[in-house]
Amino acid sequence: MEEAVILSAVRTPIGRYAGSLKDVRHDDLAALVIAEAVRLANIDADSIEDVILGCANQAGEDNRNVARMALLLAGLPLHVAGQTVNRLCGSGLQAVNSAAQTIQTGMGDTFVAGGVESMTRAPFVLSKADSAFSRNMAMHDTTLGWRFMNAKLSAVHHPYSMGETAENVAEKYGISRADQDAFALRSQQRAVAAQQSGRFAAEILPVSIPQKKGEPTIVAIDEHPRADTTIEKLAALKPAFRKDGSVTAGNSAGINDGAAALVMMAQNRAEQLGLHPRARIVASAVAGVDPAYMGLGPIPAMRKVLQRAGLSINDMDLVEL
Repeated sequence: MEEAVILSAVRTPIGRYAGSLKDVRHDDLAALVIAEAVRLANIDADSIEDVILGCANQAGEDNRNVARMALLLAGLPLHVAGQTVNRLCGSGLQAVNSAAQTIQTGMGDTFVAGGVESMTRAPFVLSKADSAFSRNMAMHDTTLGWRFMNAKLSAVHHPYSMGETAENVAEKYGISRADQDAFALRSQQRAVAAQQSGRFAAEILPVSIPQKKGEPTIVAIDEHPRADTTIEKLAALKPAFRKDGSVTAGNSAGINDGAAALVMMAQNRAEQLGLHPRARIVASAVAGVDPAYMGLGPIPAMRKVLQRAGLSINDMDLVEL
């Protein structure tokens, strides 16, 4: 089986909801990182088989197939194909897995893979009327959560929001509010320390934001880390999803905007071209769980992928979820 390797990797800063990237379209964000990833990899764009991007929303400016739109904006040749995949929060990872699996099966040797999302710019959607002059149309904010849920599925699996599934996990495993806040604080502190030390600088492509007057604004750092976060501030926040719950805006994942791209290639082809890979794809896996406990999904997936790789959790130096 052919080995799949990564030649380059780049991302935009991650903007907070309605933050510095609020005026940048999804396809423009993705085009920036696609072009830069190809430049960093020092490859001929003519050799690219496909651009595979993950995008969880696809309800507005993502425009059905944001991968194709973005690669054209990035100036890639017209013969380069584009496909957009959706595995919700894991969409970008699925794009990388799809590229790797295609390389491993010999169906192409050079790909761009990554993901893009602008949760800020996600539109409201309105259902069509089911009869003339009907006033029962439903409207949904596509930033997050379910929309146009099938009643038959709701009868079997309650349409919990992501925050509610976190409450379910916390209740099932006895994870206290204090534990969640402490974990959130540690995450913020580590992110801020990494940011201040310049650890992320090499992987970030600054984004230039045109202004109505004057010079463009340059966005070069992630906006979600908060250096002023304290355990007291976290403890003061009200539950966001259940009146007596433990999940808050402070210990939950953020709503963000950003894009990332990798150039991936068959190892044999990279060697022929004298290119030096940064990493290789060892194994991948997916797994489903009860939707009410969505956050447990990484557990069976990690067990699968470790088994496939012939490794154990004790072999890992770094685990990122």
